[in-house]
Amino acid sequence: MRVLLLGADGFVGRHVAERLLADPAVQLTALGRSDDADVRFDLSSGSPGALARFMDAVHPGVVVNCAGAIRGGARELTRHNTIAVATVCEAMRRSATTARLVQVGCAAEYGPSPAGSSTAEDAVPRPGGPYGVSKLAASELVLGSGLDAVVLRVFTPVGPGTPAASPIGRLAEALRRAMQTGDGELKLTGLGVQRDFVDVRDVARAVHAASLSAAQGTVNIGTGRAVALREVAAGLAAAAGYTGALHEVEEPQIAGGGAPHYPDGCGAWQQADVRTARDRLGWRPRIALEESLADVWMEAACRV
Repeated sequence: MRVLLLGADGFVGRHVAERLLADPAVQLTALGRSDDADVRFDLSSGSPGALARFMDAVHPGVVVNCAGAIRGGARELTRHNTIAVATVCEAMRRSATTARLVQVGCAAEYGPSPAGSSTAEDAVPRPGGPYGVSKLAASELVLGSGLDAVVLRVFTPVGPGTPAASPIGRLAEALRRAMQTGDGELKLTGLGVQRDFVDVRDVARAVHAASLSAAQGTVNIGTGRAVALREVAAGLAAAAGYTGALHEVEEPQIAGGGAPHYPDGCGAWQQADVRTARDRLGWRPRIALEESLADVWMEAACRV
């Protein structure tokens, strides 16, 4: 099976590449913006025609798109998350190949949900910020493209390579600084926010499974269990052997009240309904959050 992987240099993309390379039946070609890619190509500025010609040369059976941006203004997010996907879809329509498309989306497309609820694929998306809007637009382009395509809506990925600028990355960095300085008390905010944390290696397994399946439409990838950030902070502290106190400081309310601030625009609670992934992909998460956090801490501890 020939697979063309887009965005192989990102957090999720690196793990997807590793997973696909471990399958002896897969011939992988990586396309991205970094020097590490087999072929350098910027989806946000490259033409669909050029990409289609490349696809005709490679002739993939599956195209996996992990490319995108998680930070930036609305214009930058639209360019890297929406226009880039429009380029991929148009290139695949122009190409002589009949490849399957696996689009890696995100739970930010859903937006806020009621506390205690599990979000299923038929929920009406109401993204709470420009990132979620740009990713939802990309998903709609894929689902309306007429291609053999599936969108994996990944909830909150964590594990090796977790970006330092992410909420968990910042928690790990704050803990590292506290241990370096001998600070016996760590003051943290926003710990009441609850998310469905799924190990990025399990996400890569889901992408692999989706590549081999006939599933179409939208499939949630998560654990089915929301965990508060305070539990994550405690897990990181346990992994680090930090014996100081974690002191939760009340976070100021956002303008007009409402849920605490969190960068994905999903409010205070998010939890996946993962039955579709089980039924249509044969996929279940395997890696416990404790292991994911231990790996996050190991990388943070080695950071200079």
